[in-house]
Amino acid sequence: MITTDFAPGSPCMLDLGSPDVPAAAAFYGAVLGWDYEPMGDGEDMEGGMFRKDGKMVAGLGKLTEEGARPAWMIYYTVADADATTQAVERAGGTVRVPPMDLEKWGRMAQYSDPLGGQFAVWQPDESKGVDLVDEPGSLSWTELYTSDAAAAKEFYGGVLGWQFSDMEMPGGEGTYTLITPAGLPEERMHGGLMELRKEDLALAGGRPYWHPVFHVTDCDAAVAKVTENGGSVQMGPEDAEGVGRLAVCLDPFNADFVVLTPTQS
Repeated sequence: MITTDFAPGSPCMLDLGSPDVPAAAAFYGAVLGWDYEPMGDGEDMEGGMFRKDGKMVAGLGKLTEEGARPAWMIYYTVADADATTQAVERAGGTVRVPPMDLEKWGRMAQYSDPLGGQFAVWQPDESKGVDLVDEPGSLSWTELYTSDAAAAKEFYGGVLGWQFSDMEMPGGEGTYTLITPAGLPEERMHGGLMELRKEDLALAGGRPYWHPVFHVTDCDAAVAKVTENGGSVQMGPEDAEGVGRLAVCLDPFNADFVVLTPTQS
């Protein structure tokens, strides 16, 4: 499970790059019950924070990178963003945004893995990350779709120290790899990765991509809100044994995410 102690290698923050900040804020407000808080004075809609019941759950910013697709960026905690950057380069990844300080909050960097999957890291200072996880309306899992699971495990294991365990999916649908931060027990697993054909990765032009999984109390109701507010559904809702009821969704600008009502333990 994801917690807010943010051990090294665990997800700690996520933000959405969208071409239309007000529309994205309205969409996720309707689907996940989030409130949008612009940064700065007045009605600045270039960027800000999403909150759930007053607790910060994600960031939102204007998509400005030419040719970039609207997408969620997931940040993982590291002790040293500069050392992680060197590890990414040694492992064949690409530095998209070099390490930079964000005022007093922390130090961040963004990368692509060797096949093009984008992710980011956060070296905390005053801000450790989001305030709420693994509760309704917040991040509960992270997931990578990739065309080469073995290469992904080698890269991320080397860069972030992750531990991996494989499980066979029901119905012979392939292998799903569970991800746990280094040195922690499996109950602290925070994500998974799954190998797909390149043609099944069309959303990112054949490249791997990460997406967040959000905990919701009623998957079907959340899906109805997605479609009512201009989004669409790629898969589901369907039941996953031992996991819960889930659906893979797109917001109005084709940023992908998953809504999940977990199985009660």
